[in-house]
Amino acid sequence: MARRSRHRLLLLLLRYLVVALGCHKAYGLSAPKDQVITAIEYQEVILKCKYPKKTMDSRLEWKKLGPSVSFVYYQQALRGEFKDRAQMLDFSIRIKNVTRNDAGKYRCEVSTPSDQGQSLEEDTVTLEVLVAPGVPSCEVPNSAVSGSTVELRCQDKEGNPAPEYTWFKDGNRLLGNPKLDAQSSNSSYTVNKKSGTLQFNTVSKLDSGEYYCEAHNSVGHRRCPGKRMQVDDLNLSGIIATVVAVALVISVCGLGVCYAQRKGYFAKKTSFQKGSSATKATPVSENDFKHSKSFII
Repeated sequence: MARRSRHRLLLLLLRYLVVALGCHKAYGLSAPKDQVITAIEYQEVILKCKYPKKTMDSRLEWKKLGPSVSFVYYQQALRGEFKDRAQMLDFSIRIKNVTRNDAGKYRCEVSTPSDQGQSLEEDTVTLEVLVAPGVPSCEVPNSAVSGSTVELRCQDKEGNPAPEYTWFKDGNRLLGNPKLDAQSSNSSYTVNKKSGTLQFNTVSKLDSGEYYCEAHNSVGHRRCPGKRMQVDDLNLSGIIATVVAVALVISVCGLGVCYAQRKGYFAKKTSFQKGSSATKATPVSENDFKHSKSFII
């Protein structure tokens, strides 16, 4: 009885394995994925068309996919910008001097005549182009006031993959954790290597110096020119002196106005205006008054 039960279990397991393998094939779980080829900008790359059968009657076409499909190889000739910098290697394409604009998805289509008509087979290749960073743009203030918050910015828009950033002061690298940085005497700064910002929460005079940023990825690295930031204390004595000078000017102007009023400069002017207006008025004689009165009656 024990042996029969074991045989039954083995048969059930075999049936389960057969069904599982059939489902695996039916659902296409073993289907090959698209090729992904990585190339560095300005180098060369080969896009391979994995076509299993090759005959003299086979017709080959290469297309670049996207919002609008464009021919790369058509009617036995390279097309477009690939004319002068690509070469056919059987069914594959060698692209020389790859640029970032070449990145994208490509498809090779091979049609072969058969007894049932034309058979079409396709293979898709994705090309990823790695690009070194360009010279990053750095924003470093020329001056700052001690005790204030200051942020330095660094950014690059060319690198692929996206670069990370490192800040330097007077040629020394600033670490992400300032407490571990023996070169820095200020432990209030933070560096974000992803966004490229260097922020001083409370900047001090010791932070004065020349700063520059370096953008780097797996392809290369570039840095921006150094810029000097000068940190000074707030000049309270200068501010007080300016306020006192303004107050003195206002006081002198006020005393001048009071002195002019006491001397009667403003009163003489008004009396002169009244006298001149009185001389301008012409007196009316008695005869003119009688004439006008009789005319009205």
